[in-house]
Amino acid sequence: MTEEEVGARLVALLAPVEATPSVSGGQRFARATVDVPLASWSAAVRAARDDSELACDFFDWLSAVDELAEGFDVVAHLWSTRLRHGVLLRTRVPRDAPSVASVVDVYPGAAWHERETHEMFGIDFDGHGELRPLLLPPEFEGHPLRKEFVLASRVAKPWPGAKEPGESEAGGGRRPIRPPGVPAPGEWGTTPTPAGAGGVGEGPRGGTPARPAAERQARPAPGARPARTPRAAGAADAPPPADEPAPGAGPAASRGEPVADPPVRDDRTDHDGGTA
Repeated sequence: MTEEEVGARLVALLAPVEATPSVSGGQRFARATVDVPLASWSAAVRAARDDSELACDFFDWLSAVDELAEGFDVVAHLWSTRLRHGVLLRTRVPRDAPSVASVVDVYPGAAWHERETHEMFGIDFDGHGELRPLLLPPEFEGHPLRKEFVLASRVAKPWPGAKEPGESEAGGGRRPIRPPGVPAPGEWGTTPTPAGAGGVGEGPRGGTPARPAAERQARPAPGARPARTPRAAGAADAPPPADEPAPGAGPAASRGEPVADPPVRDDRTDHDGGTA
């Protein structure tokens, strides 16, 4: 079955429920995608497993996507090991009451996925019965994969790059772009931001001043040597610089003198490989 046929088949099984089929991805990554109402989530998962033409007997994964004010999209991917096709099921839960039916009774392998999604997004799965912490310590507060979750490490330590996100070489009035989870200066705790990092509506400017460029010394060109300091009068007896050999020191070849051949030994015996 093609991706379009898989989506159309699942929509027909859920009728009269209004489900929306589509195809996500492209080429060999294309996948049939069906958006179902929240109340039909468990029924859609069961229909994909039990229908003989879909036969999605393998539970692949389940997670969620934070859509901010629109709520959360709960997403599950199912696969047919016999027919070699898959389907991506999606449903949306409201942000003020994020709850959806558990599918552990359909696919027992979904237990860990629902625990992780509950832990990271704060979504409840009715009927799961054991939504214990899976990745985080029990005393951890908040849900790290929600977009409003504040990254405390970015509050305690400024952006490690040379410039804040959104700043250009020329500077100017472009508003810095902050990724999700990074609060504006002064919005959450004390944020030591570099001078000029704040834009319009981004809190007060200032903080830790940027280091002026004049403090950095220019590096010499590759292979260049610093100029030597001329030797003062009366310093003839002073030792030569470290990079110059002392007069008379070093091999004779470095002083331009002829090098004599080593003496020839005539006292070799049979014991050292020669003849008497």
